[in-house]
Amino acid sequence: MFCPRCGSNQSEDLKFCKLCGANLEAVRRSVDSRDTGEKFDWSKTWVAEMFMSGEQAEIRKAEMERRLGITPEVKRYNEVKAGVITSAVGIGVSIFLYFLMEGIIIGGTVPPEEAEILRRIWIAGVIPFFVGLALIVNGLIVSRKQAQIVRRAMEPRSLETEANRPALGPADTSEFIPTNLSVTEHTTKHLGKTQKP
Repeated sequence: MFCPRCGSNQSEDLKFCKLCGANLEAVRRSVDSRDTGEKFDWSKTWVAEMFMSGEQAEIRKAEMERRLGITPEVKRYNEVKAGVITSAVGIGVSIFLYFLMEGIIIGGTVPPEEAEILRRIWIAGVIPFFVGLALIVNGLIVSRKQAQIVRRAMEPRSLETEANRPALGPADTSEFIPTNLSVTEHTTKHLGKTQKP
């Protein structure tokens, strides 16, 4: 048998390699127990993803995002960025359509009733503008709250902080609650009592 670590030829009855000390018995067991009739696992392919339930797909998506390091903050940033880009495209489309249609109308080959329709085509660019605006608002307001909820859920809570949290005082606000004494509270009283020699 050849040692898988150093490549030296070893006899079959040895448990460890004479040169490098590799465990040859473990190598023999793994080679002997290897299943040569391995079947193809369809659950590890894209076909299995097509047949996943909604809940399973969400769990898989969350796991993939966790592995890739996509946090709620990253999602929020990407959402705001997509909103800005979409809004800018909407404004650009509106401006382009406005000037294109005005150029066609000024060309003089369009009847007056069709010219009124062409003058209003620029409004089509308002749709992506409002979609982008909705993405920005969602990223700045709604996704921020979701990110805060996830951040709070991820923070470790210790039992000590829960136990050391002071209990609420009584509802009667006229009750005097004594404050904690300082370290020097009683030591200053003794300063005036020094005796003369």
